[in-house]
Formats: sequence, structure tokens, C-alpha cells
Amino acid sequence: MAYTLDKLPLETLIGPLARATAALARLDERLARSQVRDGFVERQHFADAASALWLEGELVHLEDLVLHDAHMDIRTPTHELTRAHAVLRTRRRIFAQKPDWALSRDGFLALTGRGGAMPAAGQKSRDREGAKTASVEADDRDDAEDDLLAEEFAEIDAVLARSSKVLSGADVPAKAARPDDRPDLIYDLDWNEEERLAEWQAVLADTRELPVVMRAAILLEAWSDIEVLQHATWLGPLLVAALLRQEGLAAHHLTCIHLGAKNIPRERRRARNRGDRLLACLDGIHDAALAGLKEHDRLTMAKSQMERRLRERRASSKLPGLVELVMSRPLVSAGMIQDRLKVTKQGALNMVGELGLREMTGRGRFRAWGIV
Repeated sequence: MAYTLDKLPLETLIGPLARATAALARLDERLARSQVRDGFVERQHFADAASALWLEGELVHLEDLVLHDAHMDIRTPTHELTRAHAVLRTRRRIFAQKPDWALSRDGFLALTGRGGAMPAAGQKSRDREGAKTASVEADDRDDAEDDLLAEEFAEIDAVLARSSKVLSGADVPAKAARPDDRPDLIYDLDWNEEERLAEWQAVLADTRELPVVMRAAILLEAWSDIEVLQHATWLGPLLVAALLRQEGLAAHHLTCIHLGAKNIPRERRRARNRGDRLLACLDGIHDAALAGLKEHDRLTMAKSQMERRLRERRASSKLPGLVELVMSRPLVSAGMIQDRLKVTKQGALNMVGELGLREMTGRGRFRAWGIV
């Protein structure tokens, strides 16, 4: 049954629509001239990736995600952690490209796993981003390794689920031939992703004349209602965030829709009435913008306080580099400081003390610090 756009409760959606639009516009205007924009964007990537797994009922510690991204894991990465890192890499990949790439044919095929390797068309955009180039290139080198690990975990989960059904005496259907090369243990044989993707793209085309935030809410609700992808439900909100960036309402960042949705009760997000679900989507976008405004103000204040400690420092001091590192990560470890600034462990600890960073873990070993 095709997704329909008739009978939208516009009288109840206008108010939340206006609030969400205004909040997004204020945030983007601040970021356009902000000195902490790059650090803000990178922090938002981490926060939204962890929130994406939280919405699926999985807890991923931000500390573990930061250390895993820096190749400094203190324990074996879990299945949930590798999935959160996949969300993180996808957000970076979308933001490193041109604003209209994600929803273009090439971008859509690449992000949904149907376009092969990442095209080289994003090179000019990476040059424009400048400061993000190194992290994007490092992420691309790790894509294959992390994807293989995630597939292995998914296959193990599927085998365990099938074994449980067999042992309980339930009828398990025999394997059938698939038209593609996707493993039957991981993908549902009756789940036609191509058809569902086409249906969602039809909704994208049918809403072109609507206000951009209204389009975003409808597309979010449609992605959830259609259940487009089996193993990447988090991709829908990222595509919607790319739409907000493409239309210019959030031109300087990628909206953290997962982060905003965390503040919306599940009963509202999964309500039976479509109007209630659309209201929940609009409120989630509004909350994401408000959270971004608060985080931006916090980062601005924290940077000004840390810069006071840099006064009368010699030109060769590495403290400015530590400030930039701390601004770009929710937390940092001594190993990360050593690797980035090329100092000894004791030197890293001394710099942390001089900058007055807050210890975030409360542990004696494997400690990490962040801004107050």
C-alpha cells in the first residue's frame, strides 16, 4: 500500500512547524560566523551516532565511541559500537560532500549500499572543508574493516535467532534463492528493499512544494512507516538532515535528528495516529535545534575561558593545539593527546592540568578529560 499525503492535520502542525523552523534558522545563523563551528560539527557527529543506537535500545558510551574512532579501544569493540561508528562515518561522509550529494542518484545508491565504492566526486568538497580532510580520509580507510566486522556480528545474531526457533519447535522456512548476493541468514527473503526505497523516494518527490521542515517531518514519518531498510534504520534521519542542509535551512551543519528524538517519549514517536507521529517528528527537530544552540553557547564560553590560559605563552607552546583537540571531541585521553600533539604521556598530563580540563570517567586508569 503506497504512502499517501492526504488529510494532513495542518491546523495542528503549523505552530510546531514555525517553532522548529525558527530554531533551526537561529542555530545556522550562529554557526555561519562561529569560531567553534568545526568543533561543534564534529561533536554533533559523535552525539548523534550514540543517540541513533539509543533509539534502537542499545547503549553505546560516548567515551568508547571516541576511543574506537581514534583506534585506541580499551576493550574489544562490541556489535553496537561498530554500528554506532558506522553512523558516525556516514555522517562525516555526507557532510564532507556537496549539500546535494546525499539525495542525488549517486549519493543515494552509495549510502544505501547499492553504489559500490565511494565516488571521487567529493574531492572538491573535501578541499573546501579543509580541516575535516584528515579525519574523512582516515574514516574511508577503515570502512571496509568495520563493515566486515559488523557483518560478522549480524550473521552470528541471525544464526542464534534461527537456532532458537528450531530448538523451540517453531516452523522455520527453508532457504530460497535470492536475486542478489545478500546472505539469507541476515536479510529477510520477503523484504523488498528496492520497492520500499522507491516508495520513499516517491514521497520525497511528492513533497517538493511543502515547507522544508514539513517535508523533513513527513519523510521521517514515512521512513519509519514504510520500514525502508532492514539493518540501517538510522540512515533515514541522516538523509532528512541532508535535505535540511541542501535546502539551506541548516547549511553549516548536519542536524542531529536522532539526538532530538531522544527527548520525545516513545509513545509519541510510535503513536497510532499519523498526525501525532508528525507532531513528534517536528518536536524532535525543534529539540535538536535547541540542543545545538545550548551546545554552541557552551563551547563558545569554554573556548574563551581556555584561551585566557594561553595568554603570555611562548609561541612554541602546544596548548593551543590541545584546545583545538578538546573542542573537536566530547572527551580526550592521554593517548589521543600524545598521538595528536607528539608529546610524552607526562607532558600530556601536565598540559591537561594547565588547561584545567575536567576528568570525565572517574577512574584511576584509562582516564579521559573534557571541557567543563
